[in-house]
Amino acid sequence: MPKEARPSTGEQAKRHAFAQLRQAILHGEMAPAQRLVENELAEQFGVTRASIRAALIDLEAQGLVERIRNRGSRVRVVTVEEAVAITECRMALEGLCAAKAAVAASDEQLTRLADLGAAMKKAVADGEPVTYSDLNHQLHDRIREISGQQTAVELLERLNAQLVRHRFKLALRPGRPQQSLNEHLAMIEAIRARDPQAAEAAVRAHLASVIDALGD
Repeated sequence: MPKEARPSTGEQAKRHAFAQLRQAILHGEMAPAQRLVENELAEQFGVTRASIRAALIDLEAQGLVERIRNRGSRVRVVTVEEAVAITECRMALEGLCAAKAAVAASDEQLTRLADLGAAMKKAVADGEPVTYSDLNHQLHDRIREISGQQTAVELLERLNAQLVRHRFKLALRPGRPQQSLNEHLAMIEAIRARDPQAAEAAVRAHLASVIDALGD
């Protein structure tokens, strides 16, 4: 059967353009301050300019794109000061999720957290910062998932998307994975001990360390 044609207009076309643009920004294929020309993007994704414009408006709402009057759109530049402010917000939300995860986690979920911790240890020992960074993101995602706090999860997804470039730079900084490993292991141990106060404190301590590293 012939492949179904992708719609060039309408809500589905906008969602397609939004997903493709968001992925390109998060994966670093579009750099901060890069201009986003509607005509070029419409041709690239096979949709109309109206669909691209609607997608850019949604991406602006997520903090990934900024629209400059009379100059069009560009990938948003997140300053260090903004990254610190976002991380301060993460402290409250991720601390909440960790506390809830410590109460809600099943034995199987606790085992999976321990497995992630072991994989993170191996990545650091093997000198694989990119693998460690991926596992780091998986750990935070898993804790949020276990927490069941959907409102916090949705807010954190938006906040974390704005920090991708800063987080990647930190992951590649010499010595940073070794430092953050112990912080992540403390988070895992507190959740496995089913101690919500200790879990929240461990997350806050970790993110305070991230803030210090951002300022270096």
